[in-house]
Amino acid sequence: MKQTILAKRYAKAIFTVGQEQKKYEEYGEVLQGLADLYLSHPEVVDALTNPLYPMDVKENVMKGIVGSMKVDTIMGNFLNLLVQKKRAEILPEIAVAYQTMVDEAKNISHGNVISAIELSDELKENVQTILEKLTGKKVKLTTSVDQSIIGGIIAQVGDLVLDGSIKTQLAGLKDSIKGRE
Repeated sequence: MKQTILAKRYAKAIFTVGQEQKKYEEYGEVLQGLADLYLSHPEVVDALTNPLYPMDVKENVMKGIVGSMKVDTIMGNFLNLLVQKKRAEILPEIAVAYQTMVDEAKNISHGNVISAIELSDELKENVQTILEKLTGKKVKLTTSVDQSIIGGIIAQVGDLVLDGSIKTQLAGLKDSIKGRE
């Protein structure tokens, strides 16, 4: 929990600077690139966070990464600050929090649709269009299949949940029949 709060604070700080500099999308790409690097190369995480390595080694590793990514001075200083404050391990969480802020700035919501079978591209577009009309935002959808819902779909965008699954309808019918007894 504490790490998430810290990640949001750091993300908000660099996001604010990114907006002022009109580079917040570029900064998001840098943070996401570093988060991907963390996942694909655990030795990088170790080099930046292991307490056995002296601080100057960690700073040199980050300087090498910053140099290879051709990051501007502000973002480079931010990344070096993370190393100096021993916060480099939360960089992937910072990237997630930052991306959320970018999406909010662009009026984009993320939605999830669960269906009993794989949805066709046309049906995905129709569902996306309906969700965009309901939320008033652009919606990026991810889809998944759960055969236990029997049929229909369950769509979620933020706090909005639309459950049109047969499983839920059958459960409601069951409760209704029990109530009459």
